[in-house]
Amino acid sequence: MSTRITTLDNGFRIVTEAMPGLSSAAIGVWIDAGARHEAAEENGIAHFLEHMAFKGTARRSALRIAEEIEDVGGHINAYTSRETTAYFARVLGADVPLALDVIADIVRNQLLEPREIETERGVILQEIGQALDTPDDVIFDWLQETAYPGQALGRPILGPPDCVRRLSRDDLARFIDAQYCPGQMILAAAGAVDHDRIVALAAEQFADMPARGAPAAPAARFCAGERRVERDLEQAHLALAFEAPDCRSSARHATQVMATALGGSMSSRLFQKLREERGLCYTIFAQAGTFADTGMTTIYAGTAGADVAPLAETIIDEIRRAADDLGEAEIARARAQLRAGLLMGLESPAARAERLARQLSIWGRVPDVAETVARIDAVSRDDARAAAGAMGADGRAALALYGPVSGAPGLAALTGRLAA
Repeated sequence: MSTRITTLDNGFRIVTEAMPGLSSAAIGVWIDAGARHEAAEENGIAHFLEHMAFKGTARRSALRIAEEIEDVGGHINAYTSRETTAYFARVLGADVPLALDVIADIVRNQLLEPREIETERGVILQEIGQALDTPDDVIFDWLQETAYPGQALGRPILGPPDCVRRLSRDDLARFIDAQYCPGQMILAAAGAVDHDRIVALAAEQFADMPARGAPAAPAARFCAGERRVERDLEQAHLALAFEAPDCRSSARHATQVMATALGGSMSSRLFQKLREERGLCYTIFAQAGTFADTGMTTIYAGTAGADVAPLAETIIDEIRRAADDLGEAEIARARAQLRAGLLMGLESPAARAERLARQLSIWGRVPDVAETVARIDAVSRDDARAAAGAMGADGRAALALYGPVSGAPGLAALTGRLAA
């Protein structure tokens, strides 16, 4: 497999990876414009634009956008995250030019018709309502807001209903003009692809965009805080977060290995102690996530209201214990899980294309997969223990609780227990 990168004169980047033996390809445009690039009064606009991309262009109706891809057996989709908006398709190799043409059209030529805006506004409000009715979804938005209060990185991707109701066509057009810049865009493709052909096609679609940059996203600062929402639910939901290394930090792999050993699988400490030994929960996990300038190690569990206190306290006890006695076998297993997850995932051209775009955005290059595997394998027992010991070492953590949580200990009690 070979990765090739070309940059057009206006800063638009094209990265491809040919995967011999495949008949299909994944292709898409990743834009460094997500929820953290929004002003407070326009929160939700990046996600709104993702929806509007499929509502019609000057050349294609909403139905035709779907039909052209589905007529050749492919599929097209999009997503918005806190730092990125992506538009992508999966097609057979012969249909890559069609997919690129459709994606370029919906990225660059959205009609933003007032009638369609109102229709999609209603759809998004329904989506927000559904999320609010899903405790193990909404609690992570609350945790993010608590960890980064009053900051762009802490705002929900979908936006609050009041903001979504106020967004106008002019607002949407201004956001496109400010954020959809060639220097913020990456076209990534993997599978049955020809780099030179894709570069030629991309130049036809994107080379006329004026070279300019977008405003930088506001810096983020992890804070301590607690959000507790009492509600008559079957389960008490608990989410706890600690600051972690950012996506460029050399310490990020140690944190990922530690989080995997702590709560990333059925053999992990939290799963074994809280579910298998004590029966305090059905779902529990730990994960480490990164952003451009910060990161979060997150632990989530759902339990009965009567068990939320012992569950929370046992989580803290397991974090403290991990800092002292994570063993070689646990670390080796966590490294193997991360290594296998990476390599198995990259057998998909869609995962390959997404990795290409993300790595190029972060590093300005695409590190070889072997380089990433080597960094995972280099994490030692002491590195992982140190990562566990760093959790809450500065006294800062974020806590979100939802459901029958009156008996849950507060953040001060938990951080105090961690420091004891």
